[in-house]
Amino acid sequence: MLTLAFDTATDVATSALVDDGEVLGERVSRAQTLLEDVDALLRQGGAHPSEIDALAVGIGPGSFTGVRIGLAAARGLAVALDVRGAGVSTLDALAAGAPGAVPVVDARRREVFALVGGEARVLAPAELPVAVGAVCVGSGAVRYRELLEENGAVVPPDDDERHLPRARFHAQLAGELGPVDAIEPLYLRLPDAKVSA
Repeated sequence: MLTLAFDTATDVATSALVDDGEVLGERVSRAQTLLEDVDALLRQGGAHPSEIDALAVGIGPGSFTGVRIGLAAARGLAVALDVRGAGVSTLDALAAGAPGAVPVVDARRREVFALVGGEARVLAPAELPVAVGAVCVGSGAVRYRELLEENGAVVPPDDDERHLPRARFHAQLAGELGPVDAIEPLYLRLPDAKVSA
């Protein structure tokens, strides 16, 4: 099954074309260039858009705008290609790329999104329960490196690929396929615009 996977929930967008578990191509860029990346992946993989069997899209948590861009692109592609898809948590994809690590995404407003006891939560970085020696990955781990390391966590170097929610893991984690327009975003709080209103 040929799966097109992508995640635009963080500052760095990732996309991948995966055929029955084999990664045919993968790109790292920005949400604004997602469709260009999809075109490049198809060319790189020698595939035609009509050959795509499924979509795997990141549902957040992350940037509200980024999550909406990803879901809108998935819905448009699903209609154009007549395919089904599955939503995958950005935190779960980060965790899949760094087994045993704590996925931490920068949530802005001096907060992070993280998996705590297997549950997606939003909290202040200082409130993140990390065991001494625990590895933390993701944009939140990079941003709050000093604080996390003071609390005993280990944060890989900024350029370590484990900090990216690689789309190949979205394809791997995609569950049962369904209508793409039924995929819901994973929002853990109100958007910034509603908070300041």
